[in-house]
Amino acid sequence: MMNSKKIILIVTLAFLTSNTVFSQWNKGKGNGYYKLSAWYLEADKHYTDTGKKDPNITRSQFNISFYGEYGLLDKLDVITYIPFFSRAVEFDDVSGTTGQIIDEGEAFNSIGDIEIGARYGLLKTDYLALSVSLKLGIPTGDNAGGSDGSFQTGDGEFNQLIQTNLGTSFNLGAVPFYAKTYVGFNNRTEDFSDEFRGGLELGANLLKNKLWLIGRADLLESFQNGDLSAQTAQGSIFANNIEYVSLGAEVAYYITKKLGISFNFTGAISGELIYAAPAYSGGVFLDIK
Repeated sequence: MMNSKKIILIVTLAFLTSNTVFSQWNKGKGNGYYKLSAWYLEADKHYTDTGKKDPNITRSQFNISFYGEYGLLDKLDVITYIPFFSRAVEFDDVSGTTGQIIDEGEAFNSIGDIEIGARYGLLKTDYLALSVSLKLGIPTGDNAGGSDGSFQTGDGEFNQLIQTNLGTSFNLGAVPFYAKTYVGFNNRTEDFSDEFRGGLELGANLLKNKLWLIGRADLLESFQNGDLSAQTAQGSIFANNIEYVSLGAEVAYYITKKLGISFNFTGAISGELIYAAPAYSGGVFLDIK
């Protein structure tokens, strides 16, 4: 069985990815992007440390969060992600033959791990944007919740993600598009392995700037350089050396020029030590330009 300690990082990453539309372009002084979202994942299978799928007792993760970007200067933005409510649930383990409950389920609630950061624009033209960003992961969540310590809303370590972002905008016929890519290095503490991250994104604008259709692909690779023991006091690995390739899609609709709603779907197509199930999110955003 896979403990939820193995998957808390992918939970966070998948949710953050759904909040970062247009993140290569600086907002500009006084402008901002703010989003209130709900995110949900439920899984009864996981990828093992060899990349194969195994069953597990059904677990779910649910987050309600605030994401914001604000332009302090024309070239400098501040960024924050605050999962102010995070819930980890293990469902009842029910016998497939008798229908009796073998083990009762449990739930645990707390705040999640907060991220704060900044993005600095190196280049910005009408069609191209290059920026660098630094994000700090603050261990405000709980990495040992519940009766057995296996209900996590955070990973218990302070990490620093340095990232380079490149984006471009163009038209195909009368349809505006944008494309962007990023590469990053995540320095982790508490004997966790460092990570390489990369991704691609493509978006198309329809209905006269009202509707965006977006596709994403993301990659995480562990450097396998952490000394964290393979087992904790609860006897399981916690968010160390996970790896994955994920695909996602998002629809964002502007109700007005500033206010909109969005829906996102993201899932790993291969990986190690992560849930083999998709995550869904939806939110309301305010885009001030």
